[in-house]
Amino acid sequence: MNAVVSDYLPLIIFIGVSLAIAAALLVAPFLLAYKRPDPEKLSAYECGFNAFDDARMKFDIRFYLVAILFIIFDLEVAFLFPWAITFGDLGWYGFWSMMIFLAVLTVGFVYEWKKGALEWD
Repeated sequence: MNAVVSDYLPLIIFIGVSLAIAAALLVAPFLLAYKRPDPEKLSAYECGFNAFDDARMKFDIRFYLVAILFIIFDLEVAFLFPWAITFGDLGWYGFWSMMIFLAVLTVGFVYEWKKGALEWD
């Protein structure tokens, strides 16, 4: 019985430390947060309009274009790192498949550029 407890002791310590860190991270904002935010802090952000207006109101299409642009570069980075690590094992097939992938992403980037998503007023 004693051998079983000593085998699981590092796991118990790890779980205890992680629970303590989680509890500290959950309690800290309530203790340290600024209680009186100014109107600028409470205003709408990122979406460009107030969150309590009509949900069917029209807004600028460039918000969608910026989201597409983020996805293009996010996907590119997410696939390029593992590809670069295994590049030597992939051969020409791996090289050309990544070039096709990058070409598709480039088409999306050119579309963003032509639609004017990179020129914000």
